[in-house]
Amino acid sequence: MLDLIQGTPEWASARAGSLGASSIADALAKTKTGWGASRATLKSRIAHERLTGRPAESFTNAAMQRGTELEPQARDMYALHTGYDVTEVGIVLHPSIKHSHCSPDGLCDADGMVELKCCGAARHIELLDDGAPEDRYVKQCLWQMACTGRKWVDLTYFHPEFPPEMQLVIHRIERDEAVIAALESEVTTFLDEVAATVANLRARYMTREAA
Repeated sequence: MLDLIQGTPEWASARAGSLGASSIADALAKTKTGWGASRATLKSRIAHERLTGRPAESFTNAAMQRGTELEPQARDMYALHTGYDVTEVGIVLHPSIKHSHCSPDGLCDADGMVELKCCGAARHIELLDDGAPEDRYVKQCLWQMACTGRKWVDLTYFHPEFPPEMQLVIHRIERDEAVIAALESEVTTFLDEVAATVANLRARYMTREAA
């Protein structure tokens, strides 16, 4: 575990060249005809970070900025609602797969975690009306468990404009060893492809420079 404050330049630098839990769905994205475009884009981004030693510029829109601003309030509301002792954490490296990590929004007591999402009002109403969580967020939670060894993640949606009893929607994602093992196998393949891309580029252009 790396004791860094999320969002700081030091935290961003420590993650450069590594596959995080929030990008697992992109790394494994598939279409009816093959791999999704997001996989190639992510592979190029991670390869770029390894070649330069610096984090790539990240895209931020209004919704993402809103989520960042609301996260402390969401964490406090979750802790108050559940009674869990929530501890903030920087980066947790995967115990056996190099160049992969997670940055959960909080560790809960001994066995759990919380992952906070701040969606728009329309989506929040869907969730209040028994809507299912997004698959990409479920994969994110499972990878957090793969990295930390913990048993569950409360995938928690927060919207401060609703009545107090409707501000939180919590979906508990339980640890599933079979699914985690499958994810680990696919992630290993993805990271092997990134490593091969980096090695091929270095070999090709170092050879040209030497010549």
